[in-house]
This record gives sequence, structure tokens and C-alpha cells, in this order.
Amino acid sequence: MSDEEALVAVEREVALMFRRGRARVAELSRRVHPGLDGMAYSLLGYVEQAGRVRVTDVGAHFTVGKATVSRQIRALEDLGLVTREADPLDRRSALVSLTEDGRRRFLAARDARMRRVREVMGGWSQDDTVRFAELLHRFNDVLAEPPVD
Repeated sequence: MSDEEALVAVEREVALMFRRGRARVAELSRRVHPGLDGMAYSLLGYVEQAGRVRVTDVGAHFTVGKATVSRQIRALEDLGLVTREADPLDRRSALVSLTEDGRRRFLAARDARMRRVREVMGGWSQDDTVRFAELLHRFNDVLAEPPVD
């Protein structure tokens, strides 16, 4: 396989993974709550990992604008999955965190997802799994860099 053919194969497989990933995240969002779709699961995962996080940092992490992230946070808040409070260090900012119900629902969905990951990768050696994780991390780091024009 030539270098160009390898790059085309990577692009094709990454595009397929992204399409399947979007569908899976929407499914996981609905598993958390039937009223959710889109990136709600990912957003809840980020908040769960952070503990308490500024709404602006959530937007920056997902590279979405303030209005978009505020709308998404408001939907999660209306469903009782997150709570918003004033940032004690900067009253103009808000901090968001999971409610107990939000944490319980998110962790149940994540556990179901992890069962599937274990099932899919069960035949892989630990070395292959570690190497794959390292390569994905490296790839994601490169994707986070601004494009060179």
C-alpha cells in the first residue's frame, strides 16, 4: 500500500468512525434521558469528569459558542441532570455540575457503553489495546491543533 493509499484508508476509516460515533452518542444521550439527543452524553461526560466546570469552558472544550452551550446546558438543567450556580471567583460566570440523578443516569449509560467496548475489543491483546489508545490520543492531539494554511 502506498503512502497516499494509506492516508486515504485512514481518512475513510476515521470518517466511518465519526459517523458511527455520532449515532452512538445520540443513542447514549437517549439512554440517559429519552428527551436528549445529539451531544448531550458527551457534554455530561465532560462535566462528570470535571466535577464543576465553567459553562464557558464547556463551550471551549466542544468548540461551540456561548449561545449553543448555554442552550444545551439549559436543556440538561430543565431535565434535572445538571445544576448551574454562580462562580464564587467571578460572579459573571456560571459553574455547572451533575445532579445526583444526572450522575446516576450518565454512569448507567457509560457502563452499558463500556460493556460494548469490552465485548468488541475482548479479542484484542492488552498491547494492541494500549497501542490503539496511544495512537488515537496522538491523532486527537493533532486534530486539536489549528490547521496550517
